[in-house]
Amino acid sequence: MALRQIRQYGDDILRKRAKPVLTITDNVHTVLDDMLETLRDKNGVGLAAPQIGVLKRIAVVELEEELYELINPEIIAEKGVQRRNEACLSVPGKSGDIDRPAYIKIKATNRSGETYFIEAKDLLASALCHELDHLDGVLILDRALVIKDIREEDE
Repeated sequence: MALRQIRQYGDDILRKRAKPVLTITDNVHTVLDDMLETLRDKNGVGLAAPQIGVLKRIAVVELEEELYELINPEIIAEKGVQRRNEACLSVPGKSGDIDRPAYIKIKATNRSGETYFIEAKDLLASALCHELDHLDGVLILDRALVIKDIREEDE
């Protein structure tokens, strides 16, 4: 495992649509492992492959000691609306209130090549939607109702 550099707002890769993973290889496993190590190092909740410069549909989310590794994830159901304040490792120092589905169901592939489903609500649903946005080149700056400096919120 290795720490990877997180790409910052302004890097063109963050605005590109990630390509599907066609075959799960050792390289895909390495990307997943590196993403998790990088995520934990930055005390984040989620990370998508484009954020480390890999234009593949891969994401990880770790919340409440539960790890979700997602390859080729897609939302297959959603309902309701929730508003949460979100920040992003690729947009440091900024946050914004974003409306997301209150509930989602995701279909994804795991590192063993098996299809599985995640049903999520509340913070987990927001975190998963946030990472799936990255796979489509969408940032919090595109979705937030208002962008704030994080230090402004602390006052």
